[in-house]
Amino acid sequence: MKLQNRSNRKHRNALMSAMLLALACSASGAFAADASRIGTSGLEDGGNYDRFIVKYRDGSIASGNSAGLQQSLNSALSGAGLGAAAKGRSAVAAAKLRRMATGADVIRTSRKLDRVEAENLMRQLAVDPDVLYVEVDAMRTRNLVPNDTYYAQYQWHFKDPVGGINLPAAWDNATGAGVVVAVLDTGITPHSDMDANILPGYDFISDTFVSRDGDLRDPNPLDEGDWNPVAGECYAGSPVQDSSWHGTHVAGTIAEVTNNAKGMAGGAFDAKVVPVRVLGRCGGYTSDIADAVIWASGGTVAGVPANANPAEVINLSLGGSGACSQTEQAAFDTAIANGSTVVVAAGNSAANAANYSPASCNGVITVAATRITGGIASYSNYGDVVEISAPGGGGSVDGNPGGYVWSAGNAGTTVPTTETYFGMGGTSMAAPHVAAVVALMQSVAETPLTPSEVAATLQATARPFPVAPPANRPIGAGIVDAAAAVEAVIGGGEPPTATPLTNNVAVGGNSGAANASIKYALEVPAGATKLSFVSFGGSGNADLYVKFGSEADASSYDFRSVRPGNTETVNIAKPKAGTYYVTLVGKTAFSNVSIRGSFKP
Repeated sequence: MKLQNRSNRKHRNALMSAMLLALACSASGAFAADASRIGTSGLEDGGNYDRFIVKYRDGSIASGNSAGLQQSLNSALSGAGLGAAAKGRSAVAAAKLRRMATGADVIRTSRKLDRVEAENLMRQLAVDPDVLYVEVDAMRTRNLVPNDTYYAQYQWHFKDPVGGINLPAAWDNATGAGVVVAVLDTGITPHSDMDANILPGYDFISDTFVSRDGDLRDPNPLDEGDWNPVAGECYAGSPVQDSSWHGTHVAGTIAEVTNNAKGMAGGAFDAKVVPVRVLGRCGGYTSDIADAVIWASGGTVAGVPANANPAEVINLSLGGSGACSQTEQAAFDTAIANGSTVVVAAGNSAANAANYSPASCNGVITVAATRITGGIASYSNYGDVVEISAPGGGGSVDGNPGGYVWSAGNAGTTVPTTETYFGMGGTSMAAPHVAAVVALMQSVAETPLTPSEVAATLQATARPFPVAPPANRPIGAGIVDAAAAVEAVIGGGEPPTATPLTNNVAVGGNSGAANASIKYALEVPAGATKLSFVSFGGSGNADLYVKFGSEADASSYDFRSVRPGNTETVNIAKPKAGTYYVTLVGKTAFSNVSIRGSFKP
């Protein structure tokens, strides 16, 4: 019997046709059990799975209609015996998370399934003839451990589980490819571990004393050295000092060539850097910096050729005292309107960053500094204008190498001589960590993220401080988490929309209709114990759903409490460090319900 020939046999007995059709559609038929459409290679004994990838045939109902897709999922759950509660296990729901660029759909179940349950569900999904294939959305383990000579010993700030920014896990998904980062700094020196990632830049210094190169603005961003041979030449009491090679160090943190068996690694090692020289002897002028910001973003500056590589990210590891000037703000407004995310250092005066610039400018991402312990660096500026923190080093108090951020540099004491690597400390070193993470995020975004979307995602995915900063010295939402930020972008680019809870403080007045959701989030520090969420009071009936790391709802949760009324409790004995999301969902209409999250450190 060949089903494909049925349409050519017009005189076939009707009863025989019906029998053939019934056989072809039988769930036990060969078509339904076609192993080539069921990817079980990701299943392991003892494993637990709640994410699957399903590709429906183009033009099918499930492919083009959300209701049709949900019907296919519900049918599969029922066929696998998972749609209803059974002894010792809860019922399973399933919902679409997102559509992939391949056209396949990512599906998540409401609880993790063991291997047998997962395989049963996959086989039932494949019963649908419109399913081309179904696979486990497998969690891949970290592959890249850079072989750069000094990475393992020195670059704690990328990988240390307490003080680092979780870069290795981010590298599994993003390397910064296709993204341009402008580094507005002292310029750059030739360096064999960086040259491949350096694009043409520009020297914006318009004063010959500052520039030391004997001319005004020009297309050569070489760092001529910022040494000071005379005490007091910059300001009263300014010291004699050697050249810093600051711009090379900052650029290396962002995009040093990586996995090349030499030197050190870069945070977004496939990104490209446009070096823009704005700092020289004694610093740099606001007018030059403002012009450079606009140029770097793709804007027009009179007398300067257009930037052929407008930057998605602009890093300014520089600053001075005083609130943001109108000139600076106008430049940043232009850059942000051009689509550039601007990352700036908070400053190193152990003072409120609101009194420093560009840290206090609107629309920029201001970065404070932390130590290898995850605590605030003693020198770091702080305050409400700080969005996030990153490693800057704690200096001698944390020793060598743990007290410093390590990157490329130069051995010259005045003019550039031989390439080298060294450690530095400061919010200048913290900012490029964040700039690198932004480059990673943009490299996996389906469409470019706006600067405000970048800032919101960075803050929503930041991890809690292992050592809480003093209450009067706030330094943002947490330490930047590269892997979490990249994953948030891959998952749709939208950070969870949840109202923050304060530990052990109840929020009342929650009201809604049946099926309405009210979402909250609680940041839980490392070492916390006995985490609990409770709802109470009011009228009606609202259930409580809790999930770690992403928003909870009735179809996607790690814990839930669904008792009649509004008195619900979820207790978690050994909570993870990070963000727990809790959602009130109306079983019926509810009014004036209170919710509280609490943990013990």
